Order: sequence, then C-alpha cells, then structure tokens
Amino acid sequence: MGTVSVPTERNYWLLPAFSLAWRELVRFARQRNRVVGALLTPVVFWLLIGGGIGRSFAAPGVPGGDNFLSFFFPGTVLMIILFTSIFSTISIIEDRREGFLQSVLVAPLPRLTIVLGKVLGGTILAFGQGLLFLLIGPLVGIHLTLPAFVATCGIMTLIAFGLTALGFCIAWCMSSTQGFHAIMNLLLLPMWFLSGALFPTTGAYRAINWIMMANPLTYGLAALRRAIYLGVDSPALPGWLLSLGITCGFALLMLALATRIARHHLTSDLQ
Repeated sequence: MGTVSVPTERNYWLLPAFSLAWRELVRFARQRNRVVGALLTPVVFWLLIGGGIGRSFAAPGVPGGDNFLSFFFPGTVLMIILFTSIFSTISIIEDRREGFLQSVLVAPLPRLTIVLGKVLGGTILAFGQGLLFLLIGPLVGIHLTLPAFVATCGIMTLIAFGLTALGFCIAWCMSSTQGFHAIMNLLLLPMWFLSGALFPTTGAYRAINWIMMANPLTYGLAALRRAIYLGVDSPALPGWLLSLGITCGFALLMLALATRIARHHLTSDLQ
C-alpha cells in the first residue's frame, strides 16, 4: 500500500503563494516590452536629467551631492523599483478581466496567501531590475563594497515589497487599466518626485519640506543612499534607524492593508 502525503499547514500557505509569484515571473518574461519600459525609461531620465542640470547642481551634506549623476543614481534605482513594482500589479486587473482571479478567489486559501503570491512576484521583478541598474554604478564612480552591496540589496527588497503591496491595494479596487494609470500619475509619481530623488529636502520650501518628510519614500530613499554610500557621513539625511524603521513599517502596513482589502469583492468578481 502506498502512502498518501497530507499537505502540511506550511505547504498549504506557501505553495500557492509561490505558484502565484512564479506565474508573475513567467508572465513578465513573456512580455519583453515591460522589461524595456520599466528599465530603460528611468535610465533615459537619469542620463537626460543628469546631463541637463548636472553642472548647476550641488547638494552639500548629501552623498554624491557634488555630481548630479551620482546624486540622482539612488533616485533612479528607486524609480526603477517603483515602475516595476506598480506595473506588475496591473496583472490583478488583467486577471480579473480574464476570469483567473475569480477562480483563485473561490479556492480555499487564506487571502494573505493570494496577497503574498502577487506581492512576492512583483518584489522579485522590481529587485531584479534595480539590481541590473545597480551594476552600472562604477560608470559614475559608485563602487560598492560587499557590506554596502548587501545592505543595498536588503533596502531595495524592502522598498520593492512595500511599493508592490501599495500597488496591490490600488489595483484590487480597479476594474480598468486606464483608472490605474490615472491614480499612478496622480499619486505615485509625486511620491517619487517628493522623496528627495531629484533634489534634497534641505533648501526646499517649508511646505514642500513638510510633505517630503511625511512621505514614506523619503525614508526609503534615505536608507538606500546610506546603504550605497555606506560609511560616508550624511548629515542632511534622516538617520539609519529612523529610515529603516519607517521603511519596514511601510512595507508591513501595506501588506496588512492589502490583505484587508483583498477580503472585499468588486461586482465584476461575482459575475
């Protein structure tokens, strides 16, 4: 008599999540235009903006502030992570339209499993593309030591996880990609602009400075700068513990919010 394997509680949670994450990776690999859009667009911005205003820019106290291409480098990494994370969650809208999401929703799975599957897939994609751009750092004089590289990879993963979970929250409530793009242009791009990617918080108008300090991406980018320029004094940036704490808190908060939102259905889910 053969033995029948009984799924453990861990497999019951993790295997479906990994399967959904793998599906996101396969879908991304089959859509080459997403690779071009998510990776090359920020690179073009980095070169054009850096080449255009680099000679008239200075950010005292910020690592890389004497060279705009170096200063803008962590911001470009953040842009790549933002674009890839957010665009990966458009698949939720597509899955709803194609009927795949409805079939997943009727499965006897905790909603956290579904959320983790989607978020992990987007996180891996965003981290991978950010890592590719990170490899061209030596071209602008950014040479990462091994501790700096490990710290940078950890921060990139946290940021990607939080942004993908945020994208999940937005996409779950949408039934059209047009509405999703409108929200992205209205909310997410200003979050990036006001994160310190283009200009430091010091020197900005007081009202803008307050908004920047309330923006969670400001602290994610500060942690990313400190990781890339590990060991360099950074008096103009928020501290390590504050930046890391807010970045972790943002990721956990977005995961909890995504799980809560996933318990609610749209009308199209019931059709």
